[in-house]
Amino acid sequence: MLEEVERWLATRSWSVNDRPLHRILAAKQRTGQSVSVVLPALNEEETVGDIVAIIRHDLMRQTPLVDEIVVVDSGSTDRTATVAAAAGARVVHRDTILPRIPAVPGKGEVLWRSLLVTTGDIVCFVDADLREFSSDFVTGIVGPLLTDPGVDLVKAMYDRPLAGSAGQGGRVTELMARPLLNMHWPQLAGFVQPLGGEYAARRSLLEQLPFPVGYGVELGMLVDALHLVGLDALAQVDVGVRKHRHQDGQALGRMSAAIYRTAQLRLARGHLIRPALTQFERGEDGFEPRTYSVDTEERPPMVEITEYAERRVA
Repeated sequence: MLEEVERWLATRSWSVNDRPLHRILAAKQRTGQSVSVVLPALNEEETVGDIVAIIRHDLMRQTPLVDEIVVVDSGSTDRTATVAAAAGARVVHRDTILPRIPAVPGKGEVLWRSLLVTTGDIVCFVDADLREFSSDFVTGIVGPLLTDPGVDLVKAMYDRPLAGSAGQGGRVTELMARPLLNMHWPQLAGFVQPLGGEYAARRSLLEQLPFPVGYGVELGMLVDALHLVGLDALAQVDVGVRKHRHQDGQALGRMSAAIYRTAQLRLARGHLIRPALTQFERGEDGFEPRTYSVDTEERPPMVEITEYAERRVA
């Protein structure tokens, strides 16, 4: 490991317990910064309500840390929107945000559009499929941004159990993202969960970053933030254990392809020869090919969007 990374691990990796809630709240009141929590959601009616309710109870009613909770619905066909609204979130459908640019499917697309419907100086992203959720996920990653002006982006780190075994989750991280980062961006080798969906950042940083529209958004954001603000402006906080719905192997393959594509574009800024992935499923006549397109689109930095600039002026 690089000496720089070892130093970073010692100075920019913390535990949620390092910053008590009263200290975080005092820093918020002193600096006057506002905090938005965004949950990107697609068919998460089983979990989204509990997450919203816990954040509202712990961090809005009991302690005024979070200023707004926004659930951006990515085209759910279940009761996600209804459940989230009943729990107290403001629910916005992806397609109603910036309608002049047709929306495409993908997590990164939703995160990018969320910048237009939130107002916080700090934006905290939380996946909507978490089970046994704790508000520590929010306080842990927001805390350093409120207390340390030199930090611009904070990722959560945690154990990810799979089928009862500790640390076996995060298969795409271990098989795809971690090797890519260690080989091509070794400064980022210290991140325990580089693809984790729980992270917070200053709006002033997020609005300058391009957003891959799909699953490559987390890796792309980390790499681009490194180049824009440097390693010391990035940090991670241990928030315990993350339990969520796991994807099947083929879905993980498609995620891996999108992440590799994101890395490839950042390495060469070239074009893909074949932006597609073929997988196989057993059918009545043997193995049948299924070909999926790999996301090749990225949204530009939000500061380049006219509607965003006009909103800031207003």
